[in-house]
Amino acid sequence: MNIERQIEFDKVKEVWSDFAITDRAKEKIRDAAVYFSEKELKKQLRDTTDARFLIEKLGTPPLQSITEIKEVILKAEKGDCLTPYQLERVEKVLVAIKRLKDYLARGKIYDNPLAYYDENLEPLSELREEICSKIRNGDVDDHASKELEQIRGQLIKCEEQMKQKAEHILRSSKECMADHYCTFRNGRICLPVKKEYKLKISGSVIDKSSTGSTLFIEPTGVAKYYEELQLLKIGEENEVYRILYTLSALVSASAPVLYENLTMIEKLDFIFSKGKLSLDMDGAEPTINTERRMKLVEARHPLMDKAAAVPLQFEVGEAIRGIVITGPNTGGKTVAIKTVMLNCIMAQCGLHVTCKQADICMNSSYLCDIGDGQNLSENLSTFSAHITNVLEVLSEVNRDSFVIMDELGSGTDPTEGMGIAIAVLEELRKSGAIFLVTTHYPEVKEYAAKAEDIVNARMTFDKQTLRPTYQMVIGEAGESCAFYIADRLGMSEEMLKVAICAAYGAEAVNSYTFQNTESNIVKKSTAKITKAKSEKSNIELTEKYKIGDSVMVYPEKKIGIVCVPINEKGVLRVQMPNKKIWINHKRVKLHVAAAELYPEDYDFSIIFETVENRKKRHDMQRKYTDSVIESEL
Repeated sequence: MNIERQIEFDKVKEVWSDFAITDRAKEKIRDAAVYFSEKELKKQLRDTTDARFLIEKLGTPPLQSITEIKEVILKAEKGDCLTPYQLERVEKVLVAIKRLKDYLARGKIYDNPLAYYDENLEPLSELREEICSKIRNGDVDDHASKELEQIRGQLIKCEEQMKQKAEHILRSSKECMADHYCTFRNGRICLPVKKEYKLKISGSVIDKSSTGSTLFIEPTGVAKYYEELQLLKIGEENEVYRILYTLSALVSASAPVLYENLTMIEKLDFIFSKGKLSLDMDGAEPTINTERRMKLVEARHPLMDKAAAVPLQFEVGEAIRGIVITGPNTGGKTVAIKTVMLNCIMAQCGLHVTCKQADICMNSSYLCDIGDGQNLSENLSTFSAHITNVLEVLSEVNRDSFVIMDELGSGTDPTEGMGIAIAVLEELRKSGAIFLVTTHYPEVKEYAAKAEDIVNARMTFDKQTLRPTYQMVIGEAGESCAFYIADRLGMSEEMLKVAICAAYGAEAVNSYTFQNTESNIVKKSTAKITKAKSEKSNIELTEKYKIGDSVMVYPEKKIGIVCVPINEKGVLRVQMPNKKIWINHKRVKLHVAAAELYPEDYDFSIIFETVENRKKRHDMQRKYTDSVIESEL
């Protein structure tokens, strides 16, 4: 059974996970489970309280995602050269570490134990300053080294000389130029020379225009500067790589300290995510005991709006181990038992609970049976799934368990279901576990009233507004209020009398006070079913028209003679002037029947067949022939 999903702890985890920054913290939240060590659990709860306190006093801690930086450190350890972008990522993480260390240090004035984690953070100031001084805006800075500064200065000077030389030639030979400016082709500065003046400009042809009328020539005087420029760029590239490899080596040497910092960031991210969740849900730190007692004061469901949720009061202890909750449908019974278990699980996971005050015992297991477990793929009915879950619960339950069951014994014959419910309750009572059960069976209420360690409880209901108040009153049995609700909502007196008589006997009818004596069920109009008109049978259609019938063909309103009767598709063939057509019977109307036009034994082939085909047919009837009757279809 998936306890987390049934009581919606998985949804609480989703909310909790949104407050985490690092992937490792999110993974730890997904895998979060209850603690069984009292010492460890109390430490986790203190961490949550300390984290919330720091957030309230100092604001949100400066945490950031570190997934990318781990890959960068691993690359540096392999001896690869880090890019300026990757080195900037390292520098930003080191800045974040410094800010986090300062944030925690400020918390020491409150003597907050969590603040002393700052001693486990090493900001590596020298490495951060080294990267910051040499890498800027995604590139190696000009002042990263004296040699690089000189080379880049020479590059600028060389490029300027190239440009000046090219512009001088351009001005001195204007009549040879196709344009008034220099241009770059394949990384070289060129002059746009007219084709006919090619020999007047000394240099190399680098490119030409699409029409071929303009040649782009690199002058000889400019070429020597280009060669010098390439040598300077090679020197610049070598110096840049030297700087990057040096910084990469520094990152690699600092890898162990960096990993410790990252591990501490992930740990703090997890702790602070608990504090953020507590602040978001307005939680409170519960006290933990191992003496099998629970007390929740003004407990709320953590996923419900605080303004809409009605606080719940709940308490069990040594004298009371089991509570049987009764009351009307939609009275909040299921929400109540979920609220209790959810707060208990959150507490045992080291989280604050959504209560004003809480004293919660540690449990060795959390077991539940909630909702419709019908499984069509496994051919399990609702009751079968319900019993399967109940038996699984009973196989695991012990004195230190906490069990909740919703609508115990439902989904089958009420008498038998009631018996099963009492039998299960008896087993739970014998186990010594703490349990909450909801039911509608009166016999179960009577059992709870008499059984040792078990008490009844009811969810209150406002009979005036027909709305639940979501308040649990322990020590009193509730009523379903089914007849009262049905009466208030308009069920007729006659129907209610039948229902009361069937449930409690004829005498109970006289003792019931009806609210709406004149109410009746008003029948509403509904859509009417329209039957399709039956189609005429095939026999009627085939007999509708006979060969030789004179018919009117629509919409042309032309007269024709039937030459082929109606087939199974409702189509017949009609001889029209100079042609024969296939047509649906709905477009044809009888004009004059064949019986009125022709003798009984009239040969219609005279009308419908050509003279040649009639002659061939006559020959076929009296002797063998190679003739072929041509189809007229």
